[in-house]
Amino acid sequence: MRYIIIGYGNIGKKRKGVLGEKCVATVDPTSPEADYKDYRDAPLSDFDAAILATPDSVKFEILKYLLENGKHSLVEKPLFLEKSEMDTLRYLALKKKVIWYTSYNHRFETLILKLKQRLEEKSLGQIYFGNFVYGNGTVGNIVNHWRDRGNGVLEDLGCHLMDLATYLLPSFDFKYRKIRGHSFEARSCDYFSFVTMDGRFQFLCSSLIWKNTFRIEIYGSRGSLHLDGLCKWGESQLVQRERIFPSGVPKENTWMATGPDESWSRDIEYFEGRMVLKETSYENDLYLSDSIRSMILGLQ
Repeated sequence: MRYIIIGYGNIGKKRKGVLGEKCVATVDPTSPEADYKDYRDAPLSDFDAAILATPDSVKFEILKYLLENGKHSLVEKPLFLEKSEMDTLRYLALKKKVIWYTSYNHRFETLILKLKQRLEEKSLGQIYFGNFVYGNGTVGNIVNHWRDRGNGVLEDLGCHLMDLATYLLPSFDFKYRKIRGHSFEARSCDYFSFVTMDGRFQFLCSSLIWKNTFRIEIYGSRGSLHLDGLCKWGESQLVQRERIFPSGVPKENTWMATGPDESWSRDIEYFEGRMVLKETSYENDLYLSDSIRSMILGLQ
């Protein structure tokens, strides 16, 4: 499989490092390191698939071009489009027998995979409620950058949390309502909190949390699971607490994971598997777009 990378910034360079020799060219209108300035200049005969690591505003245009020309496409999250645009992409994918797949690579973190396994084994019994938190201190890097637009951290970090909620707990029908959204330092939203309609699952994302923070807590009738950290930051920990009846200090089991971050290579493997099955990410993209859209009116 021969790839080109469109958008040769930080994420594009990470992708090239994972692909190695499978990456045959890079495209970026501003980077002097890129092979091409315009994606249309890359010869179609030179590649089979593309990775889009571009600003959101140009994703639909580029995706449409790639699908029309029979190229599989991996899109760096999010893909925030109208349903009519999604339908156009789906029509082209079916017509050309190719796929697009929007990547949420945190699904492939070592301990998130372990967390999912423990949930599938029903080790917590009946699921009661949970908390999801994702934050960093990057607001100073975003101000006056092209990223300081749109819906800010809701699209940047919040979409990861929503994707993980449905991935980890697929039997739940997650619908959301906004609690608070603020723009303290950035023009776009740099703090956003939201909750499921039934109030059982709470979410917070912010670029004003000065230490990198990622946390998932899920509570059930037989205990709880607590994930803290991501391998991209060095160390991740998962703790399972087994409930003592009628009460008492729970028994604990702990798993640790450290870098390197293998989620990127696992994500590519998953993408290539979806190529064989001809499975786009239409349903998940539409769900996340609708979920974000349902909460953004308060940010206008």
